[in-house]
Amino acid sequence: MTHQQQTKYRLFILSFTLLLTTILSIHVNSQGFLHADGQRIVNGKGENVLLRGMGLGGFMLQEGYMFNVRGIGQRQYVIKSKIEELIGAKATEAFYDVWLTNNTRKIDVDSLKAWGFNSIRLPMHYALYTLPTDQEPVKGKDTWLEKGFALTDSLLAWCKANQMYLILDLHATPGGQGNDLNISDRDPGKPSLWDSEENKQKMIRLWKKLAERYKDEDHIGGYDIINEPNWGFEDAVNDKNGLKEKKNEPLRQLMVDITKAIREVDQHHIIIIEGNGWGNNYNGILPVWDNNMVLSFHKYWNLNDLHSIQHILNFREKNNVPVWVGETGENTNVWFTQAIELFEQNNIGWSWWPLKKMGLNNPLEIHSNPNYQQIVDYWGGKGAKPGEADANKGLFQLAEDLKLENNVYHRDVIDAMMRQPHTTATIPYRSNIVTNNTVLNAVDYDLGRNGYAYADNDTADYHNGGTKSQRNVGNRGHVYRNDGVDIQRDGNAGFFVSNMETGEWLQYTLQVQEQGVYTLQLTASATKDSAVLQVSVAGAAGNPTVAVPNTGTVNQWQVLEATGIMLAPGKQVLRILVNKGDCNLKTISFIKGVAKKK
Repeated sequence: MTHQQQTKYRLFILSFTLLLTTILSIHVNSQGFLHADGQRIVNGKGENVLLRGMGLGGFMLQEGYMFNVRGIGQRQYVIKSKIEELIGAKATEAFYDVWLTNNTRKIDVDSLKAWGFNSIRLPMHYALYTLPTDQEPVKGKDTWLEKGFALTDSLLAWCKANQMYLILDLHATPGGQGNDLNISDRDPGKPSLWDSEENKQKMIRLWKKLAERYKDEDHIGGYDIINEPNWGFEDAVNDKNGLKEKKNEPLRQLMVDITKAIREVDQHHIIIIEGNGWGNNYNGILPVWDNNMVLSFHKYWNLNDLHSIQHILNFREKNNVPVWVGETGENTNVWFTQAIELFEQNNIGWSWWPLKKMGLNNPLEIHSNPNYQQIVDYWGGKGAKPGEADANKGLFQLAEDLKLENNVYHRDVIDAMMRQPHTTATIPYRSNIVTNNTVLNAVDYDLGRNGYAYADNDTADYHNGGTKSQRNVGNRGHVYRNDGVDIQRDGNAGFFVSNMETGEWLQYTLQVQEQGVYTLQLTASATKDSAVLQVSVAGAAGNPTVAVPNTGTVNQWQVLEATGIMLAPGKQVLRILVNKGDCNLKTISFIKGVAKKK
């Protein structure tokens, strides 16, 4: 990011903060410990607190998909061993030290606050806090490691400075809590959490140690004591992830034991529990056993209707206990807006997943680099083994690019989460100041909901929708923006809107500086049959159409003209609609008067 880009970013943060202050009424102050009050989470004054949070996936615990790792598995311990093969043990340890330093810093927390979040969920790897049981010098004794506690202390300090809550989430437990190996960094060649009493006792003692350390910290929002258990206790062969489990006795007993250990030293903090089957199977677990408890559920890739959360609403009502969405996300902006609107209409707080990774469906996107890509290709069986120097360079460049100022900031994701759930109003993606010879990029259509800022037929992934399952992807090009609109790269220089279908449209809010009659030049292409685009300006007479011939290939662009478009000074709203056919759109140029044909 250049100095000029960084300056623009800081200015945007300031202006967007002012906008969010107007839109959102939720503000977290140091108002005492959060606690359960019937079906609500409240602060020390008894005020309802709606948690709007972000999970720090990839920070203490790597999952390979976040960094385009394929071919060697997604578990962190495997990734680490493969890195050691490339650059050696000493350099690998240095890499992970830099990783932990750069991934999450004060600027990340400050930015989350500025964007409107009031809480952070920290996915913890137990091995940053204590040794694995098979590495303890004395069996049954715990060696405490300062690194994890120091990282947590720093994060808590940044949260306190921003009046935000920090929720501690044990994401990787001793031995691993499920058969989804990646999320807990589990080695299936060693005893799991459920196969080892030593692992269970270490986990209990770790939570007691954490509770002792943070018992007086009212900016700790709660203890999420076990992330996404997924284990078949009754039928390990046919139900290995515990989706059909009826009793869940070992899970309930462990959570009861952890609660007891915490309460021996800490009477203040909320204890958050999760069901089996990735957090949603509560069979045999309820009723709750503590008067300051919250039920967590996780929601991915299903419909955002009342039916999708009715089970958790029933649990809330029957047990008179608050509920919270501990993890959700990994979808398109359309899905994000729908989900948050659903949660908040039902007074359910939420924590998104994750803040940053490679890919565009999160607020911050991490860059890859050519040397790192060599590593990924090698691991995926698509390239030769890189030399030690190149591998070292690629990995440490990746660690440097973890820093927020080196990330790609996805403004559209934040807008979909923080503004769009509360309004159908649209706002410009760019300033779009129109004078003679102004050129707009087609991908810079307005920010807003589908049907208001744009219209697209394929907007989100609902593949867990049961009979209504839809394996859609939203933006099929997976670049630039996370809406339903399909976007592709135009070589290395820019982007264009692709696969525009009949009935789809894009909207641009303009600030016209010079009144007059304009010719709009549309840079477009079509690869199937010819298409017809319609140009309209709100309130203006006439909606001229433009024929887009079959150009043969996507990048065989033609400049086509819509003439006689009257633009008054000030705010104007332009729409480009596909009347018929499929086409691609790259740029929109404004030529005052009659344009000269190119």
